[in-house]
Amino acid sequence: MEDEEKILLKGNIAIAKAAINAGCECYFGYPITPQSEIGEYLSKAMIEEGRIFIPCESELAAINMVIGAGSTGTKAMTSSSSCGIALMQEAISAMYCQQVPGVIVSVMRGGPGLGNIAPSQGDYNQACYGGGNGDYKVIVLSPSTIQESIDLTYLSFHLAFKYRCPVILLADGILGQMMEPCSINKNPYNDYDYNIEKWALNGAKNREPRNLVSLHMDLGELEKLNYDLNKKFLEIEKNEIRYEIFLTDDANIIITAFGTVARVAKTAVKQAREMGIKVGLFRPITLSPFPSNKLGNLICSNVKIVLDVEMNLGQMLKDVRSSVFGKCAVKFMGKPGGGIINSDEILEKIIDINNNIES
Repeated sequence: MEDEEKILLKGNIAIAKAAINAGCECYFGYPITPQSEIGEYLSKAMIEEGRIFIPCESELAAINMVIGAGSTGTKAMTSSSSCGIALMQEAISAMYCQQVPGVIVSVMRGGPGLGNIAPSQGDYNQACYGGGNGDYKVIVLSPSTIQESIDLTYLSFHLAFKYRCPVILLADGILGQMMEPCSINKNPYNDYDYNIEKWALNGAKNREPRNLVSLHMDLGELEKLNYDLNKKFLEIEKNEIRYEIFLTDDANIIITAFGTVARVAKTAVKQAREMGIKVGLFRPITLSPFPSNKLGNLICSNVKIVLDVEMNLGQMLKDVRSSVFGKCAVKFMGKPGGGIINSDEILEKIIDINNNIES
């Protein structure tokens, strides 16, 4: 696949353009910073494409419209941020239970509560573990560049329909607002047989009616559905894990980070390597399912410390610790509420850890 000529794009606009290329037929949204440009761009572009754009009265309306469209086999998307995504939690649980595909773009802001419009990573738990009811898990993808935001938007629609489930594209406010050169390539995923005709609510003429709502299930069927959904998630975990490793082969220190913080950490890793410090980076791209085995397998006798770096108070930390499983010490560095971590701060922490190792 040849790249098109690179153009300078803001992250939110790049996601919107990629959604159109991915074949998004319906967008339902309510404005909230720092992701409002997604809806603003699509308000014009979707109409020009002859597709559906609806500015909703609330985030609740938006996500439920995604369910309605997705239940017919239509590619639908919404986008929001933090407290807006919080309002969608019940519906996201319903999407998972009903096996309705759809894409949810979450561009994180500072929190808790209404918070502020500064970038943060305080919604890791919200995305990966959810606030909805029941035993449910969704796919969560985390880009660290604008180009990757484009690529993962394509992948989000692909996985949503391949596995019939909601997919969350989780970015922080930095990525939504920054600009960098990128290529809006063609969607690399063909709409091969997603078996839409076998499950979509597209009218019951000449066939038995279908049901996607658990309330109408017979006794014991919901239990079986839960087992089936968990089996599907284990299949996703087996087939769809994505991650990046950087200079980990001989590392004494491994940094774990996601999103744009991982880019900052990579700069600190390069600087530390120039100083002779053996440090590497592990970046999960698939936050849910978390690449636990991949991280755990990196922890050999050389690794003395894992340093988890996040723009929050340690939400990914529990997944890192469970993956390391006591093979080495795990330390944390973070800033909440829209505080941005820079490479000098990470480098200083790396130097301090390395000095303690050597002493």
